[in-house]
Amino acid sequence: MVDVSIICGSDSDSAVAQKVRDTLKNNAISFEDRVLSAHRDPEELDIYVKKSDASVFICIAGLSAALPGVVAAKTMRPVIGVPVSGGVLGGLDALLSIVQMPKGVPVACVGIDNGQNAALLAIRILSLEKGTRD
Repeated sequence: MVDVSIICGSDSDSAVAQKVRDTLKNNAISFEDRVLSAHRDPEELDIYVKKSDASVFICIAGLSAALPGVVAAKTMRPVIGVPVSGGVLGGLDALLSIVQMPKGVPVACVGIDNGQNAALLAIRILSLEKGTRD
């Protein structure tokens, strides 16, 4: 069993994902990571989310940033969205896409390119599951 699944919408999100990996490693949190696009790989994403035993998903995406919402629609587990900078709006479009989920599809959202905060939020969520609150 892994604690956290990191899903990037594309290979270009790797710098943000590295911040997540580093923070999780430094806190001895198990994780796995994948590159799966909600647009280009919808069937593969669906299969992965259903088969994953991760307790928390961290979804990193830019531009339309559909990935976190799509994952949240497929699971009851917590989903944290990380908007990625880029495009003409510098990541604001991705941020707004993630925070404007419809009712019934909750997604937590951290700041643009802030993979470290996503990892820290995942660690806090896991502390509830593991009973290590302080």
